[in-house]
Formats: sequence, structure tokens, C-alpha cells
Amino acid sequence: MAAIAIVPAEAKKREKITPEQKGILTINRPTAEAHVEFLASDALKGRESGTEHGHIAGEYLIAVLKQMGATPLFGKDFAQPFDAYSIERKNAGFTVNPEGIEKIKKAPHRIAPMRNILAKIEGKNPEEIVVVGAHYDHLGYDEMLVGDKIFNGADDNASGVQAVLQILRAFLATGEQPQRTVIFALWDGEERGLLGSTYFVNNFADIKKVKAYMNFDMIGRNNMEDRLKHFNLLYMPKDSLFANWLKSDINNHTLDLDPNFVTSEDFSGGSDQVPFFKAGAKIVWYQTGAQPDFHMPSDECDRINWDKMVEITKA
Repeated sequence: MAAIAIVPAEAKKREKITPEQKGILTINRPTAEAHVEFLASDALKGRESGTEHGHIAGEYLIAVLKQMGATPLFGKDFAQPFDAYSIERKNAGFTVNPEGIEKIKKAPHRIAPMRNILAKIEGKNPEEIVVVGAHYDHLGYDEMLVGDKIFNGADDNASGVQAVLQILRAFLATGEQPQRTVIFALWDGEERGLLGSTYFVNNFADIKKVKAYMNFDMIGRNNMEDRLKHFNLLYMPKDSLFANWLKSDINNHTLDLDPNFVTSEDFSGGSDQVPFFKAGAKIVWYQTGAQPDFHMPSDECDRINWDKMVEITKA
């Protein structure tokens, strides 16, 4: 009688990795460093919206999206171009509001060409949309400054941009279709007055289908140096499910994070969630809070808490 091979039970039951785990495994520090260090490099001169260096930042994002095989939101082009208008004075604010533009056009004025960079993954239910977004512009540079003249914007907001890019790649890596359509948005013109996100909300034909907006703006620093895992999750009081999900994910995936849950009835200020809040979407905002280099040339890559930023992105 021939011998019968005994296969260990462990080998029979080799644990299959879930689609969700496949996605999470693609999110890593080297990728975060690559995106943030390029966007916040001196070569991009602070990537001010409406400038050549802001345009280069947009070209980089488009190249990354093409490389990962993403699908543009509109047609074959990832870019959503728009013009912002201002009166002739150099420090005057810009607008994308049609009524404001008509008034400005009647006199000498300035035009700043800008672009949102937008991708999507079609959901099983296309009647519901979730938008995951971050702004990629910053403050540019100031020739009159003594010393460092470039506002690199590593935390504000290259940190958020890498999150959106890595989350998109993670969704693609799962190999599964999400329940809802997900739009991945990289906004231009946030620092000039939330221009890109406002233009999108005002002109997107399916804005009423957008059920929630998840914002990543400044997720790379410590606002309390004795709490290196701390960050804020902001949402409306009626949407406590977002907090429950986060607690569950931190536990299930052993994420090294210490969240602070902050609720608010009013999200009409601060970042790109504003136009979505006004349009009636649920709001989720990941951020690590105020830090001393905010809107300063010292917002550099060497001050980023890389490990925390990656864990937030996984969450």
C-alpha cells in the first residue's frame, strides 16, 4: 500500500488576503516621501496657483494618475481647466463666481489659469458619489523675503495630496468595484480662496449625487510634540458613524494612531470642504492641527512626521 502524504492543516488553509488588505498594503512611506518631496521641492517654487510652477505640479499629478492606470473624471483628460478673475490690483482676491467675473470684466483685470486634477472609479451604485480631495497649490515665493524665499508647503498640502494619490492606488489594487462612485480630486486655487473646489461644485452636473466629501488638508505634522500619533477627525455630530468606522479600522488593522474626534455643525470655513458643506454633503476632514510653520517658508519636508502621515492615509 502506497504511503499517503499528510498535508498540514495550516497549508490547506493558507489565509487569503482580503481585497481591503491588498489595498492597504500598497500605502507606504517611500511613496509618500516621493510625492511630498517632489511637490514641496525648491524647484517648484511653492507651486502657486495660476503660475508656471503650479502648472508643473499639475503635470506631475497627471503623470502619476496615468502611471497607475486611473480613469479621468471627464472624457480623456484628467485636468478640469478654469480661469479665476481679479481686479487689476496685485493683491486683490480672485473669484470664479460668474456674477463677480462679469463685474470684474468691465474694468482692467487679471486672469489666472488654473486646473483641478480629477479621476474616478465607477461604483456599483452610480447614483451616489463620494469625493476624496486635497488641494495641491500653495503660496509660491516672495523675492522680498530675506533668507528662504520659497513657501514649500510640505504639510500644506503636499501631505494631503499624497494621501489622495495613495488611496486611489489602494482602491485600484483591491480589484473590486466600490459600492459608490468615488471621485479623487486634487484642487487648484485653494490658497487663493477655495477656487478649484468652488468651481467644481458650481459646475458639476451631478453635484446632488455627492453624498460625502472627505478632505485631507495638513496631515503631516505634530501640533503636540508629546503626542506623536495624535490627529483630528472632524465631522458633523449626526454622522458619528464616521468615528465608529475609524475606531474599528484602527483596531482591525493595528494602525498606530491616537485620534481626536471633533464635531461641528458648521464647516463653512477653513478648507475645500466648504463648497461641499454648502451643497449638502456629509463632511469628513482629516488633519493634524495647527503647527508653527503654517504658511511659512519653514513648512519643509524635514519636519514631516512620515509614519503618522502614512497611518492616517491607511485609515
